Amino acid sequence: MKISINANRCEPSPMRKFHPLAVQAQKAGKKIYHLNIGQPDLPTPKAYLEAVRNFDQQTLAYEASPGAPELIDAIRKYYADLGVYLAPRDVLVTTGGSEALLLTCLSILDPYTEVIIPEPYYPNYTTFVHAAGGRIRALHTSPEEGYRYAYRKRIESLITSNTRAILITNPGNPTGVVLDEQEMRMIADIAKKHDLFLICDEVYREFCYDDKFGVPTMARYDDLDDNLVIIDSVSKRFSACGARVGCVITKNKELQQALLKFCQSRLSVATIDQIGAAALYSVDKGFFKASKETYRQRRDLVVSRLRQIPGVLVEEPMGAFYVMARLPVDDADKFQRWLLESFDDNGDTVMFAPGAPFYETPGKGINEVRIAYVRSIEELSRAMDLLAKGIARYQTEVMEA
Repeated sequence: MKISINANRCEPSPMRKFHPLAVQAQKAGKKIYHLNIGQPDLPTPKAYLEAVRNFDQQTLAYEASPGAPELIDAIRKYYADLGVYLAPRDVLVTTGGSEALLLTCLSILDPYTEVIIPEPYYPNYTTFVHAAGGRIRALHTSPEEGYRYAYRKRIESLITSNTRAILITNPGNPTGVVLDEQEMRMIADIAKKHDLFLICDEVYREFCYDDKFGVPTMARYDDLDDNLVIIDSVSKRFSACGARVGCVITKNKELQQALLKFCQSRLSVATIDQIGAAALYSVDKGFFKASKETYRQRRDLVVSRLRQIPGVLVEEPMGAFYVMARLPVDDADKFQRWLLESFDDNGDTVMFAPGAPFYETPGKGINEVRIAYVRSIEELSRAMDLLAKGIARYQTEVMEA
């Protein structure tokens, strides 16, 4: 028996690949400070839980394949508050932003067609593109230039006859890069000029630390109707990752029809979660303000402490809740394994996501890591202590051995 070529092209998630080692470390009595997964620790708004508790239908039935009308209306109102006006057909509810990305790739890619993605990028993009038979054309960045990628010549040099789309995350995961207005407009113009889809993963939109960015969305450009695909989700914005509710937004009618075929084939997104998610959109904007301030404080602590470790290269992220850093180690994957198997400080150790899988280009990101600052200030402070001590011991015991 054989496994498909597309499945074999996919790689394990770097955020989860060390889970078996973490389980063994915990069995051995170690406490692990998890900075590897972007799971917010902030309380989910009570509106979600109250809506679920008040569900009183006698039969838990399928919802409509495009999504529950009350959720679609709630999403439309949220966008209207941003100055973006959507018709009901423009919104398709999905099982998280992940399904939105997968269905988009399945709808626009043929074998060997290409998507341009700035690297480092969210590693599951590889899985979504490869599942559809496509290829990634990496738009190179580096820590030295702050991982910025919005350069016209650099982007256009990657466009070929096989290019179908440009995929960006704004604010960025894993880098925290936020595009300014000129950069957004320039990328939009490139997509229009070359007749490409522009897929914008905007699930961290509410978390921009410089007020000059506002609440950025490419959906504000009304001349992009045929090109633009917005990926959105309640997971990060409302600290509701377990709800698994997202959406794909596009005004391209041909793409809407293609997406709907896949939505119908999986019948519907979970009814209960859609009811809870609709209630989340009623949350006061003060929730976003408070969440952003909490993450800002955490970012400041993590970046400050990283810069105190000799040999670390790190740029201050301007959005989301991740930071990418280059460590003074030979191999971040090897270092993470060592932290779980051979290191502890008073019974404690730490996990991050090794950087190489965030790159398409072989050999890049070997000594880089992504850190998710989604724990309390106290936990993050201890985790930075552990990272500093771990690096010092690793350099002595492994790299110099």
